[in-house]
Amino acid sequence: MERILVTGAGGFIGGHLSKFLKERGYWVRGVDIRPHRWMKKEEFCDEFLLLDLRRWDNVVESVKDIDMIYNLAANMGGIGFIMTYFASVMYDNTTINKNIIEACRVYDIGRVLFSSSACIYPTYKQDSYFEDVDSDYILKESDAFPADPDSFYGWEKLYSELLYWAYHLEYGVDVRIVRYHNIQGPLTDWEEPRCKAPAALSRKIAMLPMEGGEIEVWGDGRQLRSFLDIRDCCEGTLRTMLLPDDEFYRLGEVGYPRPPALNIGSDEDTTIDNLVDIISSIANKKVKKRYDASKPQGVRSRNADLTLTEKTLGWRPEYRLRDTMTELYNWVNLQVHT
Repeated sequence: MERILVTGAGGFIGGHLSKFLKERGYWVRGVDIRPHRWMKKEEFCDEFLLLDLRRWDNVVESVKDIDMIYNLAANMGGIGFIMTYFASVMYDNTTINKNIIEACRVYDIGRVLFSSSACIYPTYKQDSYFEDVDSDYILKESDAFPADPDSFYGWEKLYSELLYWAYHLEYGVDVRIVRYHNIQGPLTDWEEPRCKAPAALSRKIAMLPMEGGEIEVWGDGRQLRSFLDIRDCCEGTLRTMLLPDDEFYRLGEVGYPRPPALNIGSDEDTTIDNLVDIISSIANKKVKKRYDASKPQGVRSRNADLTLTEKTLGWRPEYRLRDTMTELYNWVNLQVHT
């Protein structure tokens, strides 16, 4: 039985992924600086260690007798969080990431997956409205360079991609890199400051009376995004990890530091306005929107190109946006009223 380490297992994606892997027969050790808020450790892993991976000695303890690592540990949250805690995000995450990849080299770990983000993509590809004639917001993996992320968080993720690729090129460490695009589902942060837009909007609507009312929407509602169901995320992540070396590495460029990476996301795009309408319909409430342009709102338009992912993995998302939002809203509504 392969022994898997999932860092960040106390978080949203890490917790779901740990449970997904455990249910498929892997022995899973979860590590995080905090316990999972909604799952008991026996539900999602075989062993859970409460450790700060910014410390090298804790990383050494974490990787003992491990065959593969899924590195999802990060100090992060929604747009309000990452556009506030600049230094904390960069310092904590780069420290964790360099510790994990160095441990892979020192202790000869079989394979490591780094969870990157759509936030690495350049602002100039995402700074116009999706209706504009020249808008080019559908992001393919090769769009990462020339680099111009819109946040410190994006720069940190891109740097870490290059770090992991450098370790492969110089030391032969077996790496995989995925770029997550707005992963959503239950068992996630739904309160400020760490919640993301779908959970935040679900909370605001859940808190309205049954007849409905008014909620605050950050920005003008015309921001365009795509959202991936957590179940699809876990499937795409595992498929990437199991991909043979030659099939994954041919996606990168040795002569220039462009690391191999795959988008793990949905290409079913929607505006924030429409997302509010979907959640309102699920909740069966009439919702009036009050826009606040002073709040952080990120890039104007972003969607995932899944051409390379589908060709490489033979996979594309199964769950539609309304399926995902129905499950998320019902869960958030339960949290609000219990």
